[in-house]
Amino acid sequence: MPKFKTAYLIHGDDHGRIAERRARLRSLAEAISGAEGLELFEDEAATPDNVAAALDAMTLALGRRFLIVDGAERWKDKDLDALDAALDGLGPDSETTISFFARDDSRNKAPDRLHKLIVRADGDINVESSVKPWELPKWVLQRARELGVELEPDGARALIHHVGERQQRLLRELEKLSLGAEPGARLDATEVEALTAPSAERKAWAVADALVAGDRASAVRAYLALREQGERLPGLLYWISQRVRIAHEVAAALDGGEPASQIKRRLRMPSRAADRLIADAQRSGVDRLRQAIMEIADLELASRGGGRGGAAEDTAALTAISRIAA
Repeated sequence: MPKFKTAYLIHGDDHGRIAERRARLRSLAEAISGAEGLELFEDEAATPDNVAAALDAMTLALGRRFLIVDGAERWKDKDLDALDAALDGLGPDSETTISFFARDDSRNKAPDRLHKLIVRADGDINVESSVKPWELPKWVLQRARELGVELEPDGARALIHHVGERQQRLLRELEKLSLGAEPGARLDATEVEALTAPSAERKAWAVADALVAGDRASAVRAYLALREQGERLPGLLYWISQRVRIAHEVAAALDGGEPASQIKRRLRMPSRAADRLIADAQRSGVDRLRQAIMEIADLELASRGGGRGGAAEDTAALTAISRIAA
């Protein structure tokens, strides 16, 4: 059984991580002591006086007693007198563990006095802070190493581009990578995308990239492969349209005199993929990409029953692909 201290304070502005730790502690407490050994303090019940009264009360629970207190960011120093005295009554050999959770923000934070009470009780204080966007690649690389996964820097950026900036989601994807990757493998952007992106999404990107590049044959092959695996046209058009719109924005920025290096930083995608997209968008030009967006919008309307004409769905899609890539 793991060893527990008498008191813990878990606080910070990464609210998702704090909620995750609270849920994990609750599950662990129930597994160790059962439901009768766990007391929860939430919402209106989570006051310093209620918690102090519970600490002072006798309990019939056998084994370790767990108290989980949520919402300590709402407390004030002046409200903690009773809790101060109650925590003093818990010695180092106490069979009670109390954990305070505080979701810090610009207006509310765990009070300074609570920090001092935890230190005086020889407890632990853990801070769960959100990582700034520009620090995320380094954070991803560090978490990956902890899980036994070696990522190339462009692999870390690819994961962020695909998953987003939520640390919990990134951590879940890293855990999947640790299970799916070969032992000792060092993953680059292509391998990360292959392991994390859904197959349909990856192939839809391939259709869009071929359209931007004017490669009709590749676009047709990728589209037909998607349809053969049962993907619906409206869902595919969402991903294709999104990618073509990004290319149009790139072409417009280049026309406006923005340096390619600056555009590349803003794209937040793997380095080689960004270079290729910028080069293809520049060759295609703003006008052709604007027309491509209009063609895709018309096709989306037709795929949802709003268009005119009797062409079958795939015929309409392949005709549009041919026109866009011409």
